[in-house]
Amino acid sequence: MNLKKSRSAGASSPLNGIGKQDAESRRKRKMVEITQALSMTPVDVAALRRMAISEGGLLTDEIRCQVWPRLLNVPVECIPEKLDKVERENNKDYNQVLLDVQRSLRRFPPGMPDEQREGLQEELIDIILWVLQKNPQLHYYQGYHDIVVTFLLVLGERLATALVEKLSTHHLRDFMDPTMDNTKHILNYLMPIIERVNPEVYDFMQQAEVGTIFALSWLITWFGHVLSDFRHVVRLYDFFLACHPLMPIYFAAVIVLYREEEVLDCECDMAMMHHLLSQIPQDLPYETLISRAGDLFVQFPPSELAKEATQQRSQQTAASTFKDFELVSAQQRPDTVLRRRRKEQQQAAPVETRTGTLAVVRPTARRFVRLAVMGLTVALGAAALAVVNSALEWAPKLDLLFP
Repeated sequence: MNLKKSRSAGASSPLNGIGKQDAESRRKRKMVEITQALSMTPVDVAALRRMAISEGGLLTDEIRCQVWPRLLNVPVECIPEKLDKVERENNKDYNQVLLDVQRSLRRFPPGMPDEQREGLQEELIDIILWVLQKNPQLHYYQGYHDIVVTFLLVLGERLATALVEKLSTHHLRDFMDPTMDNTKHILNYLMPIIERVNPEVYDFMQQAEVGTIFALSWLITWFGHVLSDFRHVVRLYDFFLACHPLMPIYFAAVIVLYREEEVLDCECDMAMMHHLLSQIPQDLPYETLISRAGDLFVQFPPSELAKEATQQRSQQTAASTFKDFELVSAQQRPDTVLRRRRKEQQQAAPVETRTGTLAVVRPTARRFVRLAVMGLTVALGAAALAVVNSALEWAPKLDLLFP
């Protein structure tokens, strides 16, 4: 599988004449298939997942309002018309949520009237505080509002509140622990994926001592914080909602792999490499990368990577303390911290040699079905599913589902 960046690859390819007619024909056919899946009794959720994963995703926000609740198994008819009033005074999270929401101006459509945007910001605060108040086991983190605002803009306050609550207790659950241990564990899946696909890029990144902190904001905001085009954000949300909770880390890996030439041309220096990787190009070929992320998930499922991710977690890496993550979350440059911790690691133990690589074989056309079924099996947080003991429990199920 070639993940190298190509000059001919872009966010979309120009279509004209017959090409435009074919694209419109495919779009209409997909809308019919989504309508049919929604009209079945019971609703064909597996088909909806395949539609969300396949090229173009769910096409419109109107369709997302119908499908996203199905992907998260939220019965719309049970959502109350009006939610309980949220108490803001003496709320331990209110001040931080308010600051984050006030800084989120760029997440709203350009040209939106101030009055409308301010009203949405008030709704955004209410949704976040309502979810946290109803689920005291959840802990707010900076970046959570970037995910919530996407649901608010697509679904409106009532639907968004119900879906965000479900998402927070499932896909995002690991990010909302009192500590960032599970978040760090999920980041540890990034390098093993890169190593399997492109050992040269992996070695270069290891030599540069860049670590994985550059991908932290990608992961915990589902890329909402770093992508400027809302269309690309909701397309990724279609994909992530239909798949396993660890899919965002696979997508992070394919972005790095796609930028192979830039990475290898970069100075082999931690600060330079961190700066390069933390700046995501806005003209990525999203459909191609989504397809590649799905391929890698099927080729290298979490159960196969769990042991390596756990071993990385036990090592003294650049991202091995909560304080290091606090610095990055506060948008402070982590260069000095990373360099110091890597130096300490090198002094404590000799560099181990790495042997053996695996070639990537493109999976069969059943990939969409596999990804859709994997998405249906989600019941706990990503890291809770992925640690070694859980992986041992999941392995037989994966063998049965995907022979």
